[in-house]
Amino acid sequence: MKLQDGMQFGFFLAVLTILTPLLGGWMAKVFSGQGHFLSKPLGWLERLVYRCSLVDEREEMDWKHYAWAVMLFSIAGIVSVMILLMVQASLPMNPQNLPNLPWHLAFNTAVSFITNTNWQSYGGESTMSYFSQMVALTVHNFVSAATGIAIFLAFARAISRRQVKTIGNFWVDMTRATVYVLLPVSFIYALFLISQGAIQNFTAYLEVLGLDGVKQTLAMGPVASQEAIKMLGTNGGGFFNVNSAHPFENPTPLTNFIQMLSIFVIPAALTFVYGRMVGSAKHGWAIFAAMMAMFIFFTVTSYQSEYVNNPVFNQSGVMEGKETRFGVGTSILFSTITTAASCGAVNAMHSSLSPISGGIAMLNMMLGEVIFGGVGAGMYGMLIFVILTVFLAGLMVGRTPEYLGKKIEAWDMKMVTLAILLPSAVILFFSGISMVLPVGLSSLANKGPHGFSEIVYAFTSAAANNGSAFAGLNANTVYYNVMLAFAMFIGRFGIIVPFLAVCGSLAAKKYAPPSSGTFPTDNVLFVLLLIAVIIIVGALTFFPALTLGPIVEQLLMLKGTTF
Repeated sequence: MKLQDGMQFGFFLAVLTILTPLLGGWMAKVFSGQGHFLSKPLGWLERLVYRCSLVDEREEMDWKHYAWAVMLFSIAGIVSVMILLMVQASLPMNPQNLPNLPWHLAFNTAVSFITNTNWQSYGGESTMSYFSQMVALTVHNFVSAATGIAIFLAFARAISRRQVKTIGNFWVDMTRATVYVLLPVSFIYALFLISQGAIQNFTAYLEVLGLDGVKQTLAMGPVASQEAIKMLGTNGGGFFNVNSAHPFENPTPLTNFIQMLSIFVIPAALTFVYGRMVGSAKHGWAIFAAMMAMFIFFTVTSYQSEYVNNPVFNQSGVMEGKETRFGVGTSILFSTITTAASCGAVNAMHSSLSPISGGIAMLNMMLGEVIFGGVGAGMYGMLIFVILTVFLAGLMVGRTPEYLGKKIEAWDMKMVTLAILLPSAVILFFSGISMVLPVGLSSLANKGPHGFSEIVYAFTSAAANNGSAFAGLNANTVYYNVMLAFAMFIGRFGIIVPFLAVCGSLAAKKYAPPSSGTFPTDNVLFVLLLIAVIIIVGALTFFPALTLGPIVEQLLMLKGTTF
């Protein structure tokens, strides 16, 4: 690894580790209802939300009511966003007079932003008005991220409470996450981006004459405000088609570093929040260590693959598809972060990565994006694997598995298995269908294993609620807009609903004090076993697909074969 790249990587890890307890300690106070420094300046806004929405913040929900609240809120969001996009031309703040979106693109986009996926089958600057960008999309960047945090909080309460039916109030959890965490931090973040050169205006697009004498159009708009929450909320939907490779979204190397850091900072801090809420700080750090170890391994592997000599170009570290301001090393770091964290923002085109680097980006998503993962979603995805790990450990020693004093029983494991299998089945089944239908193959830009990877990557990104793409696949068709929308919906709620069922089950259980036979969940052995379970489940499920795509393409590339 080059010295400059190694120093940046090390500095990134150091800053992330330092911020984890600082931000996590404050968020633990916010989510537990304790007083904090924003209680007074923003408390009125929290109370106003409850008053306007007729919510009693003292009333709690059981897991079924919590799940219904999540589902009804999300479905209402899908319907409202779809309607807004289909009548965009009649709404204000549309200086370019952009037309209405067709139903299938509006449906895909609505599901995408409500599920925190932010998959984009369109170019933002040529499709979305300023009103659509702000009201239809940016608003849901906030609330979809807050929804993920709320699901995580429900589990933290369930595991820490004893023989109760309730796991909190969804409306309260979502409101506090938005008002006290996402909104104020995003406001400061947007001001920072503006200071570095990101644009924030409502003017019409500008016609300018370039240095080569060719006239070009410069898209304008409220970019910085969307950019801040898209990163902080691990949303990823770019205002511009090239996302964070665009200088108006990501102006400088400093903004690039802060953007990468902001993708991970809340998911990492939630490990500390979890340790505080369940009364085991060491267990929270053990989960953090497992995430960090996998992240380091996959980043280094991806980096080394990118610098393997490419016989096609007769060089290593190929710059094709990468932003010259950032180079190969930073592009690889960004790609690993964004696919590990269900963000989907990119500063380089993933289709241009080396086959193994592209395969690692896919694998990050296939594993459930539990390597820090999305805001809230990464933690509840990881906790599913934690329960599975504890269950397997219990089987190995021949006793009923226990996790933090709660016995893991048959019902819990059925729900955990369902949450793991549903997204995996969607990726493989939907990809398989698209491989054999002419309507699926007609959108490919490449043949051979790379074309195979384009389709698998698309459904992996959708089911994992990531939103990044290989870019060679033309997904703006009726077939892909509808299929990817269903993949995003199942990938989101096919995990949330079974996970909330586990929350309800655990909350109702008695507390079992740890004994000599209890498997400890705060040591190195647990971290290693947790990593092994995650890798083995991913490898067994997706190894054939990865072999037919990135691995075969890498071997053929080394022989100089192209498609």
